[in-house]
Amino acid sequence: MSTSRVARLCASVHLIVAGALALLLAGPAPAQQVDADTQALSGVLKRIHDTATVRVGYRESAVPFSARAAHGDPYGYSIDLCRAVIEDIAQAVGGRRLAVEFRKITPADRIEQVVDGRVDLECGATTNTAERRERVAFSPLMFIAGTQLMVRRGSSIRSLRDVAGRTVVVVSGTTNEQVLRGQTSRVRGLRVVAAPDYPAALAELDRGGADAFAGDNILLAAYLAEHGLQRRYAIVGELLSYEPYGLMFARDDAL
Repeated sequence: MSTSRVARLCASVHLIVAGALALLLAGPAPAQQVDADTQALSGVLKRIHDTATVRVGYRESAVPFSARAAHGDPYGYSIDLCRAVIEDIAQAVGGRRLAVEFRKITPADRIEQVVDGRVDLECGATTNTAERRERVAFSPLMFIAGTQLMVRRGSSIRSLRDVAGRTVVVVSGTTNEQVLRGQTSRVRGLRVVAAPDYPAALAELDRGGADAFAGDNILLAAYLAEHGLQRRYAIVGELLSYEPYGLMFARDDAL
């Protein structure tokens, strides 16, 4: 997917998602405007009101949604959405100025950080699944991706059936890992190995420890574009899953 297409799609849903998530977090508006300091805030909103701080979880290399350069704040589409949401949260807690505390998350620990309260808003690239909704809540849909395979240029792999008897690397804690492990009974001899993040998975592919890398197509394409690797790798094959993204926040929080 080209950068311009991603930008147009992001812009078209940005305001809708930000507004909808703000409503979910802030709850129903009171019949009369009352100073937030006198309202019976609870849960996440109370903590944000008391500390004047919102803790935002970000990914280091989930371009174009959430990433961080060597210096500076995290950036990306999900980060922009969360900033818009934080503006509405500020109004919900009395119009006070809120600080943003960025906390690094990974695919493996992002859910735990939301569940135990280390993160108020998870602003990454996370698929909304029924299993995850048992532990956390999600914003309305903000993007749709799908699992595909990435291979070295010149590879004979063109689809899932071509990885029979071969090794595919995935990032630990992702739905891509679940999808590929679920294919081991169908694709004879398929071996699945897990890496902690995208750079480590790509290194595994480079050194020959894996024949393909399975990930969300938008994240794979953006990673290649950001690092200028389009001539070395190709994204191939059919979509192996449907990945509806949302922002995560606390489940069953009394807002």
